[in-house]
Amino acid sequence: MVDAMRAVPGVTVRKVSDRTFLLHLGGKLEVASKVALKTRDDLSMAYTPGVARVCLALAENPEDVRRLTIKGNTVAVVTDGSAVLGLGDIGPGASLPVMEGKAVLFKRFADIDAWPIALDTQDVDEIVRAVELIAPGFGGINLEDIAAPRCFEIEKRLRDKLDIPVFHDDQHGTAIVVLAALRNALRVVDKQITDVRVVVAGAGAAGTAIVNLLLHAGVGSVLVWDREGILSPDDERLGPAKLDLARRTNPDRIRGELPDALDGADVFIGVSAANVLPVEELTRMAPDAIVFPMANPTPDVDPVGAWKHAAVVASGRSDLPNQINNVLAFPGVFRGLLDARATEISDGMLLAAADALAAVVRDDQLNANYIIPSVFDAAVAPAVAAAVADRARHEPGATAQVTDLETLPS
Repeated sequence: MVDAMRAVPGVTVRKVSDRTFLLHLGGKLEVASKVALKTRDDLSMAYTPGVARVCLALAENPEDVRRLTIKGNTVAVVTDGSAVLGLGDIGPGASLPVMEGKAVLFKRFADIDAWPIALDTQDVDEIVRAVELIAPGFGGINLEDIAAPRCFEIEKRLRDKLDIPVFHDDQHGTAIVVLAALRNALRVVDKQITDVRVVVAGAGAAGTAIVNLLLHAGVGSVLVWDREGILSPDDERLGPAKLDLARRTNPDRIRGELPDALDGADVFIGVSAANVLPVEELTRMAPDAIVFPMANPTPDVDPVGAWKHAAVVASGRSDLPNQINNVLAFPGVFRGLLDARATEISDGMLLAAADALAAVVRDDQLNANYIIPSVFDAAVAPAVAAAVADRARHEPGATAQVTDLETLPS
């Protein structure tokens, strides 16, 4: 548009303002005090000398740190900037607007104080150690936009080392929302999750987590496609992560390309790359097909064209029905984890989150154009949080939240 204006005779463009850039000026976060500091007495309690009594109490009873500090409601959003949105490896500094945005969403939808931590390294040992060192100040760790397969090792090692939940949103947040959407889509087409054949395009972080959760949910048949073709356990080209995926999804050792995988499939889930599948290939799927092309920013297959060949279509696009958006999951998941004082997150909690999210869509609302609630549906985060907290309190690694003021030090 600016070039068009400059082309008009007699027009000089002196300054251009972009609303999006203006919104980001100075960042999107700030620190705000929860206590008033109007008098010397206020100051003496919030800081020295009164704060010393609280510090000594915590040294004597470390379990009270979550109650008497920000730890009980604070999440670190940690990235190395190596897989930011669909932009790729753009570095930690360039990733900050996304990490800030994630923190804003935490606050808006679950009243959680989150903070972006952008690490200037892609070394697994350094990332693990850095997060380990900052963990005492947080109640949970949200790993974000870290490339596969490095992200798998980082998450595993941190889960083994830390006494707070570690959640990789690109993996598990995506998987939760996909499973919730799939459960409702299957209700629309009257198919059972144990009977359907699923094809997943993309064996990165999101694809791997989606497959893991689908298998836990009872899906009986899954094929995964990536740049090597359909992942098969007898393919010597596969690295460890993809080989493990192939062994758990392709017992018949089927080989071929993405269209070959679609023969007779009931569900297509795309988390691969833009336009990897011509829309006409969807005709190879079973009747009443379900298609979720979610590659960002351009879907794996045209979601508008997909409606000609599928009964239900969902994507990551906000301008189309059935937007699959991680903000439907992670705020509520962490709200539940923090409320339950969970020290870890399990597959059972992920399943509980997906089921709760799916249940937000009532029977009288459910249709092909509405299988997943809006990100602004006020019922979403509380429902997910309650389900996760309930499951967490019945699993090892969680304790009931204590709110009795009489237990505070005198």
